[in-house]
Amino acid sequence: MRKILCIGDLALDVIAQLKESINYGNDTASRISTHPGGQAANVSTWITRTNTRAQLVARVGNDPVGFALISDLDKYGVEHLNLMRSGRPTGVVVILVDANGERTMFPDNGANADLEVSDLPPLDDIDGAYLSGYALLDFRSRDAVLAMVAKVKSAGIPIFFDPTTTGAMKIVSREEVLSWVSLMDGILLNAEEAHYLGDSTDLKIAEENITKSTPLVVTKLGSRGAMAILNNQSARVPAVTTNVVDTTGAGDSFAAGFIPMWLETRDLEQALAAGTSLAAKCVATVGARPPLN
Repeated sequence: MRKILCIGDLALDVIAQLKESINYGNDTASRISTHPGGQAANVSTWITRTNTRAQLVARVGNDPVGFALISDLDKYGVEHLNLMRSGRPTGVVVILVDANGERTMFPDNGANADLEVSDLPPLDDIDGAYLSGYALLDFRSRDAVLAMVAKVKSAGIPIFFDPTTTGAMKIVSREEVLSWVSLMDGILLNAEEAHYLGDSTDLKIAEENITKSTPLVVTKLGSRGAMAILNNQSARVPAVTTNVVDTTGAGDSFAAGFIPMWLETRDLEQALAAGTSLAAKCVATVGARPPLN
């Protein structure tokens, strides 16, 4: 059975669904819920649903939230070592959702900022690695994560990179993000991110521009499916028809479907189809992780 290493973040999502406009300096009616989150952690849980093992590299604080998040990973069978450390508290993302469904996020990376090279587990049984962009965008963990990338590459393990949102990427220059992309064996993007990194309003041209930095470019197109380009080969698949309930985690589940299938077959169309199939299961349920039943 293949095993994928997921490097990045584990956090608690606190979602406040507002029932009215914010009354600054006063109470605002809302519906609040909490969910396990973190991009790399979400990917690791979905990977376990593909007959593939997953191991997570992230950190939580020595606090009740950290204990709860680790317990949740255990229920999925995600492997991990030394996630809990004293120091910073567990990371939290506060998400405000207005009446129109528009989301505004307030992330606090928390303990994830303290990642060290020593957090990397033995690589003998690792077949591929997924890297969340948040781990590089946080300057506090950047050097350690780049050192992890160097170790993974020296072991001959392919790395697949999700640079996160366009807004998050703009913390640094586009050139710096592309310098990270050049270290990867493939990149997973949505259309907006592809336009930004590829510096073109034409998606095909944008993808071709990004291939100057990494050979494999995969672009998620939401309800229009997904496409990919590798050297002179390209493929595109439609989305899987489903009843969309919640799009949270769609990109994470897509990555979890695509990467194992790509490592197994090296077939773009099969890997894209596996990604869209798992994403369809994700959006048909509430939350960013697979149901535990």
